[in-house]
Amino acid sequence: MAVSVFDLFKIGIGPSSSHTVGPMRAARLFGLHLQGAHLLQHTARVRCSLHGSLGATGKGHGSDKAVVLGLCGLEPETVPIDDIEPTLARIREQRQLPLLGTHAVAWDEKDDLLFYRNQALPFHANGMKLAAWDAAGALLAERTYYSVGGGFVITDEVAQSGERQKRLAPDTTALPIPFASGDELLQRCREHGLSIAGVMRANERHWRSDAEIDAGLLRIWRTMQDCVQAGLQRDGVLPGGFKVKRRAPQLFRDLTSQPEKALTDPLAVLDWVNLYALSVNEENAAGGRVVTAPTNGAAGIVPAVLHYYRRFVNSPPTPLRGCPPEGGASGLGQPGAGPSAADTGVIDFLLTAGAIGILYKENASISGAEVGCQGEVGVACSMAAGALCAVLGGTPEQVENAAEIGMEHHLGLTCDPVGGLVQIPCIERNAIASVKAINAARMALRGDGSHFVSLDKVIKTMRETGADMKTKYKETARGGLAVNIVEC
Repeated sequence: MAVSVFDLFKIGIGPSSSHTVGPMRAARLFGLHLQGAHLLQHTARVRCSLHGSLGATGKGHGSDKAVVLGLCGLEPETVPIDDIEPTLARIREQRQLPLLGTHAVAWDEKDDLLFYRNQALPFHANGMKLAAWDAAGALLAERTYYSVGGGFVITDEVAQSGERQKRLAPDTTALPIPFASGDELLQRCREHGLSIAGVMRANERHWRSDAEIDAGLLRIWRTMQDCVQAGLQRDGVLPGGFKVKRRAPQLFRDLTSQPEKALTDPLAVLDWVNLYALSVNEENAAGGRVVTAPTNGAAGIVPAVLHYYRRFVNSPPTPLRGCPPEGGASGLGQPGAGPSAADTGVIDFLLTAGAIGILYKENASISGAEVGCQGEVGVACSMAAGALCAVLGGTPEQVENAAEIGMEHHLGLTCDPVGGLVQIPCIERNAIASVKAINAARMALRGDGSHFVSLDKVIKTMRETGADMKTKYKETARGGLAVNIVEC
């Protein structure tokens, strides 16, 4: 099955796509497997073990909560955020879990949810096993899942079938305009006289109509805006032992209280870009509703750059006086109406970003546990840079150049979350990468699209660099800043 733009941009919850969204989806899949095999009503006990990176940083990334919620049948996109903590408290107090929300089983979290930080499963660093027993203690079912980044989940059966790349990369031959590399994507653009967004739209029509594509992408945009707005309004500290203070609300108040500073500071716009990224990633760190773009750890970059485009490039020049929410799917509720001109830019931005993200997903990885943070923040920067270049009028060749620049200067970036939390250095890292993406797009637009390092070569380099990187630098909290910053 080929990857859709809606596979890369998924609505979920924080703080991690691979450690929260993926395990939640996997746990729910296990419950559905029991139901489909007519074993649900015979199940008296379930157990989950988390391995490798999931075992090492799972508690800081909310994997324990995610597994419980998934076993209850809840999904990342629709779980009521405000109900999460009361639901978990009730299950822990009653020591009973409503499997798929309907069948009660005994639940002792100390014995039924295990973390094996030094025991990785064969296929991927993010592995988990789930098992179910009946009242007599007989094993009913046992399955292994891998959370391979960006909320994508595969079963052990899929992982063991065929060569490694085919296990992770989809078959694109069924699509109208298939492409498996950056060079192929550029060739398809030339052959069909289309932009990168046009190629993506043609492929998306394999699954849905134009109206559905537009409405779905504008829903993603609305969720990104809602996430920024939520982050601007919530003062206080983030969960976890470090008690990291939220910075976005105060920064927003500072920027809106003295808008005239923009008249004397030519870089004031960067404060707003930082604000958008910080707001999203603080919400993510707090377990709020976010869009994986393409992961949760890098969720602030695409929204920050897209906000920059909409508020400073493709909108009336009034953003420095406030940051009100914008309208989403303009006109789409009316029969026969299409998106507004402003919304068309948003849609093309997301389609272009999606095409770039697919290249990384197919040819390398978007999992910090597999290739380090270059596969999360680096990929998101590359996606945002190329997308911004496209909506600013760049040719496909210039877009490819912008995407390459965005990744080239993130090569080797380690994933070293302090305390196993998606906070330090993750939150600031998104803000810095957002500014890098804007600069990459501007550099590419100043050229003609020709350059020495192709996007394909930088993706190959990223994959090889990730393979060479020591495990302690790949989302284990056993290297880098994670061991040099002592929790108070």
